[in-house]
Amino acid sequence: MSAQTWKILVFSHRPEVREAIINAVGRRPAPDLGRVDYLEAATITEVLYHVDAGAVDLAILDGEAQPTGGMGVSRQLKNEITNCPPVVVAVRRKDDRWLATWSQADAVIVHPLDPLASAETVAEVLRSVRLPAVQG
Repeated sequence: MSAQTWKILVFSHRPEVREAIINAVGRRPAPDLGRVDYLEAATITEVLYHVDAGAVDLAILDGEAQPTGGMGVSRQLKNEITNCPPVVVAVRRKDDRWLATWSQADAVIVHPLDPLASAETVAEVLRSVRLPAVQG
C-alpha cells in the first residue's frame, strides 16, 4: 500500500541489543506502513547527530545503555531537539514502564522482546508520524 520508507534509529552500546531490537521490529512492522531502514547508534553523540539532522522518523533507545540509559537520552532529546521524532524505550522489566513517563518516551517495549508486540508498538507510533524523513 505505502511506498514510504521509514528511518528508525536504534541506540544501545551493545550490538547484540541493537540486533535484537531490529529483529523484533522487523523490516515491515505493519502492512500499511511500508519498509523500515535502520540506523544504528552506539553512543549518545551518534544519536544526537542523527536526530538533530532530522534524518530519523523514530528512535528506539535501550533503557539499559551505558553510560547513559535510553530513558535519560529520551528525556534529553524531548527537551532539547525541536520537532523531536517519537521515541520508544526498550526496558528490561515491565515494572520500569512508569519511567517512560519521566523520560517522555512515546511508547515502551519490554525485554525479552516479543516480535508481535514490538512491531505493533512501533507501527502505532509510526502511524502518528505525518511524513517519513526519507521517501522511497
